[in-house]
Amino acid sequence: MERGLFTGTIVAVAWLLTGTVAHCQYWPWIEPEKREIKVRDPREFTQVSVPDLPAPQTVSDAPIPQQQWQISLNDVIRLALENARVIRILNGLGASSSGATIYDPAISHTTIDQNTAQFNPSLQVSEAFNRSESPNAAFDAEDPTQATITGGRGDASRFNLGLSQPNVTGGTWNLGVNSNPSRFRPGTFPLNPQTGSSVELSYTQPLLQGRGRGVNRVPIVIASIETERSFFQFKDRIQEMVRSVIAGYWSLVAARTTVWARQQQVDMAAEYLEYIQAQRRVGNNEQIDVAQATSLTESLRSGLIVAQADLLLRESALRNVLGLPPQDDRLIVPTTTLTTERREILWKPLLELAQTNRPDLIELKLILEADQQRLLLNKNQALPRVDTMALYRWNGISGEMPNGSQLSSGAGQFTDWTLSINFSVPLGLRRERAQIRQTELLLLRDRENLRQGIHAMSHNLAISVRNLAQLYEQYQISRRLRQAATDALEQVEAESRLGIVLPYLQFRQAISDWGNAIAQESVSLANYHAELATLERQTGTILETHGIRFVEEQFQQAGPLSCHFGEAAYPAALRPSTNSNRYEPGNGPAELEFDLQDPWRQSAEPEPVPPIDEGTGTPRLRRLPAVAPDNLRSFIQARREKINRGTPPGAPNFQSVR
Repeated sequence: MERGLFTGTIVAVAWLLTGTVAHCQYWPWIEPEKREIKVRDPREFTQVSVPDLPAPQTVSDAPIPQQQWQISLNDVIRLALENARVIRILNGLGASSSGATIYDPAISHTTIDQNTAQFNPSLQVSEAFNRSESPNAAFDAEDPTQATITGGRGDASRFNLGLSQPNVTGGTWNLGVNSNPSRFRPGTFPLNPQTGSSVELSYTQPLLQGRGRGVNRVPIVIASIETERSFFQFKDRIQEMVRSVIAGYWSLVAARTTVWARQQQVDMAAEYLEYIQAQRRVGNNEQIDVAQATSLTESLRSGLIVAQADLLLRESALRNVLGLPPQDDRLIVPTTTLTTERREILWKPLLELAQTNRPDLIELKLILEADQQRLLLNKNQALPRVDTMALYRWNGISGEMPNGSQLSSGAGQFTDWTLSINFSVPLGLRRERAQIRQTELLLLRDRENLRQGIHAMSHNLAISVRNLAQLYEQYQISRRLRQAATDALEQVEAESRLGIVLPYLQFRQAISDWGNAIAQESVSLANYHAELATLERQTGTILETHGIRFVEEQFQQAGPLSCHFGEAAYPAALRPSTNSNRYEPGNGPAELEFDLQDPWRQSAEPEPVPPIDEGTGTPRLRRLPAVAPDNLRSFIQARREKINRGTPPGAPNFQSVR
């Protein structure tokens, strides 16, 4: 038999070494090796339906019919909050996901219950059935030179029930119930079958390591801190979203104003070109004058295309952060006007407000608190392990006597009790001492990071305050520049009305300064209001100033007694509430507040139409002031009256803004 066992072992080892085990790769109950790189076809992945969206409009397309969607800044913020399942942030001319969702705080909140589970009671139940037959060799009673093999059989079962309950002081209650029925044969026994049973109650309490409510609740406290961190990180993303929505709204107002100014420049340059061409046809100027006028017109048209493209991109970016499609049948028309009042800033209260409310500073404070809890735990782990234990047990036995009668011990007849104390400590405590040093260094780092956060906060606030002052001064300068450019443009047309030769460079400078001044005025004021939102963002109060709160949504899940005994409500999402109406809505497009009027249409009495030369079909342009007004203003006035003939009185001059 030993030889056969040895031979079988040799064969099995040889089989393994020669690789024949590879055949088991094809056995259905063994997972085969992965000997090839397999990548699924993209069509095998989950397919997501793509919405049916119209093609985006470009500067090369003809204007499409769109309904003007006049919307205030209050409604824009409200729409962004309603669609904020994933938090989007507008960055310049685009918007992207911040990675935060309304479910993040609720996801982090589940770790609190996960760590609280260490104090849940635990129930263990086990039952085992055993049969043992042990052979024994004995001398043959009839022939001592021989032996006989006999054996006995025992059938037994073991039932154990244990219930343990840890508590926050570190101690543990244990309740145990044991029952061991058994039967033996052959032979005669005092009790067969017999059942031994016991009930025991014990309590174990640490005296040094693991003792104390604060130490044992450290994982729960850290989980609660992490949940708060998740909330303030989520709040920080919401604040940035609101700030970017406000900035995007004001930039759209400025872009629409810029398009209007560029369109007026193009219109005036085109009319100037027609005037020069008419002069050329009657021989009053040179070909270079026509070329210069053409160059001016095309240059301004290029600027108009850039402004229109910028308007399309800014509207698309605002649509992106609002959760809207890039193109639909609505044209976003902002109605909230830009106020021109200067906001007073109080520096000292501003610092205190930011120190208290900024989510990033609160997060640094929470990190410091979490590391303080870890230090408390690590110091406790460095203490010796000293545990006391008290146990009391009730023992019993019952069974059948040989005469068939039942016999059992009395209740409480046999009892055990134990009192013990256990001591253990690792010599050297290298790991524990290193953990304490590490945590103390982390606390030093956390405090320095918090000081750096305060330092950076003060600099960011200072930058924002300086930017506000700069932008408002630029706005004031832009207003004066616009007035000066308007005066220069009126002077140019006045000289033309007097019959003075119209210099090309003077006209080009006047028309460029006028359009740039309007664009700069709108951009400066829009940036000033966007910087006000940035200042509120820097202080961490932008949500409070807009009346935005958070509402907890809950969902039903299995309760403490599992889903068979009912469900309970648990946090599911944290949604931002709708905002209050902080901004005063306007009655029309917001850019109209910039007094968008054509400087060549501001005269109370229109100039008479210049006479037409019947031979050439062009105005008879004469240079002498005593003659009829052969000038650029009269030419443009006549042409515009012809073009606008039939236009309803008071119709807004806004054809250029899409």
